[in-house]
Order: sequence, then structure tokens, then C-alpha cells
Amino acid sequence: MVEEALWFLVVGVLLMFVALARGPIARLPLTGAMIYLAVGVVVGPGGLGLVHADLAQGVRTLVVIAEAGLVISLFSVGMHLRVPLRDRLWRLPLRLGVPAMALTVALMFAFAWASGLPPGVALFLAAALAPTDPVLANELRVHEAGDAEPVRFALSGEGGLNDGAALPFAMLGLALCGVRVSGMQSVAAFAGSLAWGVAGAVLTGVAFAMLCVRLVLHLRTRYGEAVGLDGFIAIGLMSVVYGVALLVHAYAFVAVFAAGVALRHEELRATGAQRPAEALGNVQHGERTEVAKDPQRAHAWLAQGITDFTLEIERFAEFSVLLIIGCVVSAHWREMLEPHAVLYALVLVFLVRPVAVLAAMTGARADGQQRRLMAWMGIRGVGAFYYALWGIDQAGETLRAVLPAALDAIVISVVLHGSTAGYVLGRYLREKQSAQGAAHAR
Repeated sequence: MVEEALWFLVVGVLLMFVALARGPIARLPLTGAMIYLAVGVVVGPGGLGLVHADLAQGVRTLVVIAEAGLVISLFSVGMHLRVPLRDRLWRLPLRLGVPAMALTVALMFAFAWASGLPPGVALFLAAALAPTDPVLANELRVHEAGDAEPVRFALSGEGGLNDGAALPFAMLGLALCGVRVSGMQSVAAFAGSLAWGVAGAVLTGVAFAMLCVRLVLHLRTRYGEAVGLDGFIAIGLMSVVYGVALLVHAYAFVAVFAAGVALRHEELRATGAQRPAEALGNVQHGERTEVAKDPQRAHAWLAQGITDFTLEIERFAEFSVLLIIGCVVSAHWREMLEPHAVLYALVLVFLVRPVAVLAAMTGARADGQQRRLMAWMGIRGVGAFYYALWGIDQAGETLRAVLPAALDAIVISVVLHGSTAGYVLGRYLREKQSAQGAAHAR
């Protein structure tokens, strides 16, 4: 009873502290992720012992929690990318999310295999470390729907794409470890599984998002029904898309991200260049029901309501998962100090990520400073944690070596990238603004 009371006290104090000290935290080289992670370490088994992170008994529960956090984050990121799909800006996240991610896997696999890991373990380790997570550093993500700043847009889109794009490599790693995996019987079967995994995910996400939007807006604008509870609609859509994608053996993380993008682009087609905040104006509390039923503003109202809700629950997901990661770090800190685990994380952050991004950005419409920022800001977080736990859940002790390397990568990345993100991005934006001002002056 005392431990339970202390746990509630810690969570409550932490939430209040982050909310009330948001301004000072933003002015310091700190992020919420760094605070949550540190508190998790303190209250975990290696600190006060308020939480016991027993992977042997609770790995499946931790997998589901991390999975839910990823689903929420991917949908939220997709909802913020309000740029027409034909815009050349989309090429930046595509370069980061596909070729850069694949090259990251290839380079990390080669290094891990050369260092003595079996091929299957080396490939799964590389796949687990490949996904990025821009949610953990708010400076790196788009600030609002319609934000088209290239670096923020590229890093946000990358985080939405590569959590799902890493799955086929992880599945191949499992197969090489002797785990029976569907679609891995032959090269042809793997190619077919890969093609359907991507195509099926996009089709599922887009189809259900469009169906949801059109059904809700039809009920609202024609009959005045289904008004309110946008949060229920958001969670319902995420859950349906994720569940259907799993049932049809498509890449479910890609499907959820595609659903967020598709829902936003339904609003974009209806509202046009005018952003939702501009289309809605200053809506008073008593006018909300009428605005939701207004055919001219219903799209913007629905999209804005879902975006605001998903952003709020995304913060809770970040808080919960980072706190849990901190507790797991507290339980496994000795394994994390083993030289090979630390080396994998350092090679990823300081060598593999920069090389992969700079290579993938060859010929891209990005200047040198933008490329260097993207190469440096490859923050690791929930995706790496999820894949490490999922691997242990699927293959047991065979993939246990992946966990300390993944935890090292997360801790190093959250601390290093989190503390530098505000400074380097702020400097880049100031220099960009100065250059634009000088150009206008001429």
C-alpha cells in the first residue's frame, strides 16, 4: 500500500512539475523526455525500487504499452503533415525514411556481424536501432499542421515512416534466428510479403480514414448527428486501422501513419491553402455545435479537434513510455555498461546515422546545413524500445543482447540530441531568417 501511494505521488508531482515549469524547461537544454527518463531510473529497481521491471514476467505487457505509444505518435505525426502530396517537400522524409533507414540497417548489420554477433541477431539489432522518434524532442517536429520548414518536416515524416519500414528487416532477423515467421519461406515469398505489407498498409490507412471522415461529416452536415467526442473518433480510427492491418498481414505502423496523413489531406482538399485555425477563426464556446455542422467549416473543425486530442494523448504516451524505459534502464544498467552494448550505440549515433543520411540526401533539394542537421538529429526512442522487447517476446534469450544496446542508444540519444536540439535548430533558423532578410534588402 505504501509503495502504491508513493508511486501515485511521484506520477502526480512529475505531471504537475512538467506542466507548471514548462517555460523554464523550454529555456534550458532539457526536454520532457529527459526528465521522464531520469525519474524512471530513480524510482526503478536500481534506485528507490518503487517499480520492479521484470522482463521475464512482464515483457508482453511492456510490448503492448510501447506498441500503443507508437500507434498514437504515428497517427499524430501524420495529422501534422499538412503539405500536398505532390509537393517536392515530401521527397525529404521519403529519402530519410526509406533509403537512409535501409542503409542504417545495412551498416549496423555489417558492424554487429563483424563484431561477432550471429547474423540473425546482428540483423535484428540493426533493425531495432534504425527507427527514429522525433516526438521526443519537440523542437524537431512540425509545430502545427501546415508547418513546411524543411528540416522539421523531414524529421517528422521520417519518424512516421521508418518505424514501419524497419519491420521487414526485423522479421528477416527473426527468421535467421530460427523463429517461424510468415512470408519468409523463400526470396519470392519475402518479396511478396514486403510488397503487400507496404501496399496493404497504405490502402488500409487511406481507405478507413477517408471512410471515417466522409461518414462523420455526412452525419454532421446532413442530419446534425455525431457531433462531439472527436477523441472517440480518433482512438476508434487508430484502433480499427491498426487491427485491420494486422489481420491482413500489412505493416500496421505504416497503416496508422497513412491514416493520419489521409485524414489531414481530406481537410486540406476541403479547406485549401487556408489553415484550419484561419478557417475556424475565433469560435465561441456556444458556437461549436453549429460550426461542426457547417459544411464550409466542418472539415477544419473535425481535423483540428482530432489533432488537438491526439497531441494531448501523445504527451501522456510519451510520459508513460519514457517513465517505463527509465525503469527498465534502472533494472538493466549493468548490462548497458558492457563495452559492446555501448559501442553499438556510439557507432549508430556518431557514424552510421550521419553517413546514411548524407548518402541518402545526395541530389536532394537541401543545403549543407540542413543535411548536417538531419544527419545529427536522428533521435532514438520508443521505436527502438518496442522492437527490442518484441524481439525478446518472439525469440526469448536469443535476442536478449539487443536490449542493452537499444537502451544505450535511447539514453545517449535522448540526452545528447535533447540537449542540443534547441540550440542547433535555433541557430539554423536564425541564420536562415538573416539570409532571407538580407535577400529582401537587396
